[in-house]
Amino acid sequence: MKREVKVTSDGSKTLFINELNEGYHSQHGALQEAKHVFIDNGLKLVNDYEINILELGFGTGLNVLVTIDEFLKTDKNHKINFYTLEKYPITEVEIKELGYSDLFSNSELQEIYLKIHESDWEVPVEILPNFSLQKIQVDFHALPSVEIPKINLVYYDCFGARVQPDLWEESLFASVAEKMSEGGLLTTYSSKGSVRRILKALDFEVKKKAGPPGKREMLIAWKN
Repeated sequence: MKREVKVTSDGSKTLFINELNEGYHSQHGALQEAKHVFIDNGLKLVNDYEINILELGFGTGLNVLVTIDEFLKTDKNHKINFYTLEKYPITEVEIKELGYSDLFSNSELQEIYLKIHESDWEVPVEILPNFSLQKIQVDFHALPSVEIPKINLVYYDCFGARVQPDLWEESLFASVAEKMSEGGLLTTYSSKGSVRRILKALDFEVKKKAGPPGKREMLIAWKN
């Protein structure tokens, strides 16, 4: 399916699939959404020295970039191992046109943005000291066969249920839960009642949070 680059309301860009009428990020602001959902309501809530992050899915790489931006603001005396799944990687042309590194004041992120996308798939790559990235090209439903350590934090960033309902059903959430450690956190932009019920049935403690711009609510869930 053909993708095109669109500018969102905060000036950051996203990819949009016309056939599905679906964007990779919120039209109200790709950067704002990524920071709000995955940093403010994700990374900042996890206090482990070593954090293993699982992302579904890699997409444009924006969530990795905002995670590194936040990591660089800390004392960097902790470690992050970032595992991200993606079935359909974006192209070099799309990467350049998105220009995400221009959104950050830290010039170091320009080189890092390219390194994120140029890194080999299927192997862990040290992006920075104490920050490694492993991109895995796989269908999300194949997660049970993916070999990764126990996960502290999940970025659940699949396409919406309107276009991919199977990604918001119990089977995939159960596979994610199996990969998580006790006390691990899952964060997602979704606030669907069906998602809340699924997570509660899987023994998560679910909380509603204020959503990013353009969305009233979102969910976080701690695994018991």
